[in-house]
Amino acid sequence: MSRVSRVAGSACWCTLVLSFATSGAALRAQERSPDGVRDATSTVFARYSDRILKVQIIEVASSAKRSIGTAFFISPDGLMLTNYHVIADHIHERDKNRVEVLLQDGTARTATVLAVDVVHDLAVLRTGLTTPSHFVLGPATLRQGDRLYSLGHPSDLGLSIVEGTYNGNLKHTLTPKIHFTGSINPGMSGGPTITADGRVVGVNVSTMGEQRSFLVPEPMASALVTRVSAPGFTAAADPFTEIGAQLHDFQDSYLRTLFADAPKRVDVGPFNVASEPSALYRCWGGSERSDERDETPMYLQTWHNCGTDDDVFLADNQRVGVVSVKHLAITSARLNAARFGVLFTQRFGLDPTPSGDEKHVTVWKCRARNVAAPATPVRAVLCLRALKKLPGLYDGVLQVAVLGRANAGLVSSLTLSGATYENIDRASTRFLGLLAWR
Repeated sequence: MSRVSRVAGSACWCTLVLSFATSGAALRAQERSPDGVRDATSTVFARYSDRILKVQIIEVASSAKRSIGTAFFISPDGLMLTNYHVIADHIHERDKNRVEVLLQDGTARTATVLAVDVVHDLAVLRTGLTTPSHFVLGPATLRQGDRLYSLGHPSDLGLSIVEGTYNGNLKHTLTPKIHFTGSINPGMSGGPTITADGRVVGVNVSTMGEQRSFLVPEPMASALVTRVSAPGFTAAADPFTEIGAQLHDFQDSYLRTLFADAPKRVDVGPFNVASEPSALYRCWGGSERSDERDETPMYLQTWHNCGTDDDVFLADNQRVGVVSVKHLAITSARLNAARFGVLFTQRFGLDPTPSGDEKHVTVWKCRARNVAAPATPVRAVLCLRALKKLPGLYDGVLQVAVLGRANAGLVSSLTLSGATYENIDRASTRFLGLLAWR
């Protein structure tokens, strides 16, 4: 709400001088008013909406839409940028699904996928059209709280614009993401978020609802476009060759040193365990009595779980880049050894493996053995499954039961996705060496 000052005076010339002196401030206040904001938003929409396209994945057999998203022109020769997850159904089943873009006049054109950056959820498309209207990618200097504008096609309702604010990069992610305080909705994925003068800040990628949305930063998009625009560039004949190489490099960058540099350790019940594998991770925990009304319950469960705020989308029901650490300590002052053993065995027997689609992954294969870990004997189960279209990459889950006492036990697990066997084995060995009694 603007603040209005009233000045009383007896002479007309005073009023006239004051009106000239305050006219600049009044105009600036008007620009900040709700009406001024609306005017700015409508101007942005009118100026840049012709650069935004609707993306449709068409299921060939039915000739109907399977999903929708957004793309935008980024060069005069018609290159378009969108999210990888918008066109992922086509990548996985190219004979079954095709990519279409809808122009401003409603004309549908089949699009070709030139390149993808699966790690940063980006893709470059082309239809063969040229365009005089396009965004020019480049750096933008921003401060937290600066106003931004997101454009896209939410829920197939037509091109829309959303106002929001810039809140910097997320701090707990394996890949950079911008926190955009605005309502990005399904269908807007792949659209641009821009400043009032048309500089692309990032690409719409995801939302957590309640004004919490996320963007792929512009430098990631520029890097992909630079690669596609380089002389001699040719699109990969098999996109999974490109995707596999990207994921091999990505997982090696964050898994090779996992737990190698004296990770943070914490006490969970009577145990001392590894907590944050790196500064990117956040941990949550709690405890629960078997009977909250009993001062001395039958048993007490205490948990401590760590993970990051993101993963890498590969396909529906398939994410990679997941690293999670979970600890569950169970203690009892009332159960005898036999009854406690039954309880502890039950907790250890719970299946920790994530679900998956048989189109993308093989069935889990597990191997159990007793291990003489450096600090304490443990029972360990290592489960692996292969990513069918990405040779040499696996999902892995290590579940560990710390042995040795009749009234206390620890069940810990380490989950890794989209990793080489060497990195899963290396991380699991280090993880085992970080479990100990206090």
